Amino acid sequence: MNAIIRKQHPLWNEFPTLFDDLFNDWTSGSVKNKVPAVNVQENESAFELEFAAPGFDKDQFNISLENNKLMVSAEVKNESETKEKDYTRKEFHFQSFQRSFQLPKDQIKEDEINAKYENGILKVTLPKRMEIKAQTIKNIQIG
Repeated sequence: MNAIIRKQHPLWNEFPTLFDDLFNDWTSGSVKNKVPAVNVQENESAFELEFAAPGFDKDQFNISLENNKLMVSAEVKNESETKEKDYTRKEFHFQSFQRSFQLPKDQIKEDEINAKYENGILKVTLPKRMEIKAQTIKNIQIG
C-alpha cells in the first residue's frame, strides 16, 4: 500500500490489514469469482474430478452433462442485517464459480455419473464404458 495514501487517510491506520487486503484484492483482480482448483485422475474404470470448494452446501452445486461437456457450477448468497439503537449494519457474501470439461466422445456411462461433497471437496466420478476401455491394438504390416 502506498505510504502517501496511508498518511492522507486516517482510517488506514485503524484497519491497515483490512484495507490493504481489500485494496490488493481489487487491484489484483481476485475479488472476482474464484475458480476452485481441480484434480483430474483417470484409472481403468473411471475419470475422477475433485474440486476444492469449501464454504458451499451440497445443494448449491449444479452438475450437468450436454454434448459430452460436463458443467460444474455453484453459487451461494448470504445476507445478514443487524439493527441496533442508532445504526443498521448489513453484510452480504456472494460466491460462485463455473467450470466445464470436454469429455471423450462415447466413453462415459452417462447414467452412472455420481457426485459426492464432503469436507469442502466435491468429487465427481465418470465411469468409463467397458467396450471403449478394452481396446485392442492391431499391428498393420507394411507391404
